[in-house]
Amino acid sequence: MPELTPRPLAELTTLRVGGTPRRLIEATSRDEAIDVLRDVWRSGDDWLVLGGGSNLFVGDDDLDLTVVRLRNEGIAVVGSPAPGVVRVRVEAGHQWDAFVEWTVNAGLAGVEGLSGIPGTVGAAPVQNVGAYGQEVVQTLHEVELIDAGTGEVIVAPAARLGLGFRTSVLKAHYGSVAEYDAVILSATFDLRAVGTEPVTVAGEQLRQALRLDDDARMSLAEIRETVLATRASKGMVLNPDDPDTYSAGSFFQNAILPETFVRTLPEDCPRWLMSGTVDVADRVIALDEYDGYVPQVTHTERTFKVSAAWLIEHVGIRKGFRLPGSHAGLSTKHALALTNRGAARAEELAQLARYIRGRVHSEYGLLLEPEPILVGVEI
Repeated sequence: MPELTPRPLAELTTLRVGGTPRRLIEATSRDEAIDVLRDVWRSGDDWLVLGGGSNLFVGDDDLDLTVVRLRNEGIAVVGSPAPGVVRVRVEAGHQWDAFVEWTVNAGLAGVEGLSGIPGTVGAAPVQNVGAYGQEVVQTLHEVELIDAGTGEVIVAPAARLGLGFRTSVLKAHYGSVAEYDAVILSATFDLRAVGTEPVTVAGEQLRQALRLDDDARMSLAEIRETVLATRASKGMVLNPDDPDTYSAGSFFQNAILPETFVRTLPEDCPRWLMSGTVDVADRVIALDEYDGYVPQVTHTERTFKVSAAWLIEHVGIRKGFRLPGSHAGLSTKHALALTNRGAARAEELAQLARYIRGRVHSEYGLLLEPEPILVGVEI
């Protein structure tokens, strides 16, 4: 068994905090991951699977659990399910951005807008990572899973994962447990073969982010370069020389809210329609067809995504904010990123998160939800 000397998770997470687990095991292949996970589950130990450590907030105390670090890597083309579509299987431990770079170089479109996102491929479907109008759900075909209850390896289509806005049945949200306890071993994507020359940029949000007209053309490489530059300007590309990147990315989720609640927020609070329709019965009924019945207007309540960063800044908590004497602070570039400004303890980050949550709740009646997985820490 590839067991390593336990190391503080502060050395293995992008927030640079976290105590030392009782055991640390590294799996470098699919088969090794299966054997290790089954062995750990048979032992009855508490456990945690670690990928890139980029969406994890771990407490200061040492941890009475076994950490399994997935390091299985590899990309394979496994077919072409339709003309112009290439199906690609990627091992769970493969770095996500390395996979995106591979797709761009291969002329395969669908994830180029997700350039620069840290972490591993196995973690990406768990919270349906997304940016600039692209999400994993748009290209994910299936995942290979190992069930934590039975140890059985199964292939699950993407439709079974309950993929939504930064969520899936595999994600343990703060204060809850995952609906389905399983670990991803590999993920398979269907990507469009567009080549390496300029093409019309698909997706309104992506075009807006890149400041492009509807008919603008760019190569996948140019899109990737622009996205990387945009993310870097916000401190969202890992850089050992930039403390603004010592974070878990966006710490708080943009809220998905019903229209009735959104109407209580200031009119200039940014919002984006997510779901819901209003079906206006505007059909003209000929007089000789009229039977006395007029179809009613039907609708489903609309929901909107609301900018958590706007809410934070508009309660007076600006970029770079710190509590007095704390080594934790908001990024100087992005109001959603809580950062370790150097030797911060997990509790300092938790105090800052609680303060922000409390201020936004007091002002707007909304309790912001943390995006990272929290282990041994409360906010």
